[in-house]
Amino acid sequence: MKRIGVCLLLLCFAFCLAVQAQQTITIGFTVSKTGALNVDSLEQFNGFELWRSQVNAAGGIKAGGKSYQVKFASYDDESNSKRVQQLYSRLILEDKADFLFSPYSSPLTATAAVVSEQYGKVMLTTGAAEEKTYKLGNKYLFQMFAPATQYLNTAIDALKAKDPKASIAFVYEDAAFSVAVVNPAKTYAQQQGFNVAFSEAYAPNTTDFSAILDKVVASKATVLMGGGHYPDGSTLARQLYARKASLKMITLLVAPDSPKWTELGDAAVGVAVPSQWEPQLAAKPQFGPTVLDFNKAYTAKYNSEPSYESAGGYACGVVLQHAIEQSGSIDAAKVAAALNAVDATTFYGRTKFATAPNEHGLEVGHTMVIAQWQKDKSGKLVKQVIWPLANKSANLVYPIH
Repeated sequence: MKRIGVCLLLLCFAFCLAVQAQQTITIGFTVSKTGALNVDSLEQFNGFELWRSQVNAAGGIKAGGKSYQVKFASYDDESNSKRVQQLYSRLILEDKADFLFSPYSSPLTATAAVVSEQYGKVMLTTGAAEEKTYKLGNKYLFQMFAPATQYLNTAIDALKAKDPKASIAFVYEDAAFSVAVVNPAKTYAQQQGFNVAFSEAYAPNTTDFSAILDKVVASKATVLMGGGHYPDGSTLARQLYARKASLKMITLLVAPDSPKWTELGDAAVGVAVPSQWEPQLAAKPQFGPTVLDFNKAYTAKYNSEPSYESAGGYACGVVLQHAIEQSGSIDAAKVAAALNAVDATTFYGRTKFATAPNEHGLEVGHTMVIAQWQKDKSGKLVKQVIWPLANKSANLVYPIH
């Protein structure tokens, strides 16, 4: 009996050690399950969820001699900034989140960042390219997306190589992200010698573009750039196609990167999109999965090709995990210091954060590509990388019709 008692004590002791070693990290965020941003936000969430499931299946995050399972705390922000403020406070104060991921979109992230900084919580942001948020003296904010000023510059470079005498119309959503993209793009286009024939912002939730398209046609522009997010971008593309606008190139923000874009049929053909990442890229990761492994895992889980929003969401997890492991801690200050030191390549490309106080956390390592929807030999719609040339999987189709 005495031997049995000793064995039971030893088993209890071993169990206690195992429980102590296997702990939990809570990561909080909101998702736009409803509202105007739901298509892109849900793709971002898919990336978060794939990363978590893989990490936990592999035994968790190892740091400081402990192993941490990843737990999510999340809510539907309804694409509403007022809810974001309330919910991020709740994530910190009630759900006791150790770390945060951002909501989708620059405006929602700007609101969340006020809360995360107030409580000193590390927040990795994705789907949030506007630069202003990162220039307010933040200490715990880290941007995974290349900044908004880079989005259309690469498209303008591709256009210059093909048709330096093109005339450009900018038609874009009157929202923080699109404005932050288009204003510097107009300046850059003029610096590159292009004529900006027309420029007009449209109200969010616009569904009838006929009046603005009349102006585009009257301007005799040969190229259109702009858009905003999925609802307006897809509607604009449909109406451009129905109007049979004689444009040689169309480049729209965000919307054409979604796998849902194929639902537009022939209206989708030829439309280009500035992209943070594409499945054809051949990055050689220093940690985390290869591009091929990520693509396979994502497709197997969701039966859909990953978008740059879903890749960005997954990359948030990969980079946070790396910082926790490098710091050997889940202390916010120590993990932030490890993130400040990151200059590395993952499946998602290069990641490096600015560390100067006036732009802390701004992404300075990641670069954009341009993708274009084309038909393959069988007539199937496929998204091809067309710029920069070093990364291309196909040539730019120009003119598109």
